[in-house]
Amino acid sequence: MSKVCVEQFYTKLAKHDYQSDMALSYKKRFEKNRDKLFTFLAYDGVPWNNNNAEHAIKQFAHYRILVDGQMTEAGLNNYLVLLSVYQTCVYKGSSPSLRPTLSPSTRG
Repeated sequence: MSKVCVEQFYTKLAKHDYQSDMALSYKKRFEKNRDKLFTFLAYDGVPWNNNNAEHAIKQFAHYRILVDGQMTEAGLNNYLVLLSVYQTCVYKGSSPSLRPTLSPSTRG
């Protein structure tokens, strides 16, 4: 069923004569990324959105603000390892107690 819907979507997309630059731009992006956009329909466990990735980026951006960009490579590596452990605990429903550990003092 889902594969048929995707094919119908792309058939309509190809047939429609879009006029605005924005619509043409989106049409081009949909066509360019056709093999990637609907992967979640074919495989179990593939999320339909990228919320996990966005959340991870936000966590890192927050840390970068906290340390005012002043970090060493070692400190950054330590932070990323601890953040990975913390996020795994969150996703698995555990009770992570790394908040004090993920403070700017991990700069290294």
